[in-house]
Amino acid sequence: MNHEPLITNDAIVLGILTCLLSLVFITSNSEKPIFKKFYKYVPSLLLCYFLPSIFTSLGVYSGEVSKLYFVSSRYLLPACLVLLTLSIDLPGIVRLGPKALIMFFTGTVGIIIGGPLAILVVSMFSPETVGGAGPDAVWRGMTTIAGSWIGGGANQTAMKEVFEVGDQVFSAMIAVDVIVANVWMAVLLYMAGIAKEIDAKTGADASAIDDLRRKVEEFQAKNARIPTLNDLMKITAVGFGVTGLAHAIAGGLAPWIAKIAPGLARFGVTSTFFWIVVVATTVGIGLSFTKVRQLEGAGASKVGSAFLYILVASIGMKMDIKAVAETPGLFLVGLIWISIHAALLLGVGKFIKAPVFFLAVGSQANVGGAASAPIVASAFHPSLAPVGVLLAVLGYAVGTYGALICGALMQIAAPVT
Repeated sequence: MNHEPLITNDAIVLGILTCLLSLVFITSNSEKPIFKKFYKYVPSLLLCYFLPSIFTSLGVYSGEVSKLYFVSSRYLLPACLVLLTLSIDLPGIVRLGPKALIMFFTGTVGIIIGGPLAILVVSMFSPETVGGAGPDAVWRGMTTIAGSWIGGGANQTAMKEVFEVGDQVFSAMIAVDVIVANVWMAVLLYMAGIAKEIDAKTGADASAIDDLRRKVEEFQAKNARIPTLNDLMKITAVGFGVTGLAHAIAGGLAPWIAKIAPGLARFGVTSTFFWIVVVATTVGIGLSFTKVRQLEGAGASKVGSAFLYILVASIGMKMDIKAVAETPGLFLVGLIWISIHAALLLGVGKFIKAPVFFLAVGSQANVGGAASAPIVASAFHPSLAPVGVLLAVLGYAVGTYGALICGALMQIAAPVT
């Protein structure tokens, strides 16, 4: 089923990914008309995400074999979160108002009702696709996607245990989870590229977002300077120093919580990764009130963005489009499910006149979690990345509740076989 990729050496894979990223940046900043026209319709961030997946689908390397995603999500992501939050305007984020939360919970509801509705739709013309009995029943496997799409990896694992999901259906559902979620992320990145046009058509008020973005840009312009080696060493020390601190705290805190309150495992708070993200973001926000904030003038957020783009590429390489051919029916179920989630977000967003930013980040905080929500948020502006993280952390908290409700509804909707 899984073939050995052409390249298994991660040093070579990293070289390919960084060259692909550089190619996108060089062409997207080119003055040549052909590139200007191309990037008018295709956001550069989307390409940074999509190109690595082509090499995966061609069998050049494998997202499953490579450890680059693990390294970038555990080391580069926390450092990136710290460096992107250094210049954060916390009162400005508070002034974004309740629409971000409304869209987040709308996304959650979309996942909860989308699963059972997708089963009902597919069972009308292909009941065997969503049937099955015992541990390998399709609805049981789908509960793990619900856990992942509302919370994250920890919630997904919790659902596997709670609903006693068989290993065979679980492995198929992981493929559906990764590919469908990544296709949807690509759609959100495209929407981020044309956000102003969409907001203008829907009459959404994005002034609070624009104001926050403008304040950060003004701070950057006011304090901008050519970075010295001294500056760059300080920036890397802050980024990786806090990453080390986050790992140290999370490494002790997560097992301690698991020991004294094992029941909390279902909410994701016994996950080491959860606490790494929380600590890194919290320390970053705390440093924004100190003199460390001045490192933004030397390009702290640019270094953080470079880390983020490597993470984007490593997420992209996890998507192998060829996997769709193995279980096409299950991917159809996944696409219907995510479409219901999207339709509900678009409907509520239009009703409350929410900017595309709230729709995209609210959705990705559910479906993608802490690793990719800041990517979508930073597609609007690097300073907005923390909004994605804060909502993703909320997703960890509600993920298990939502997935349990979704699982019960899917069991009811599943055809009797």
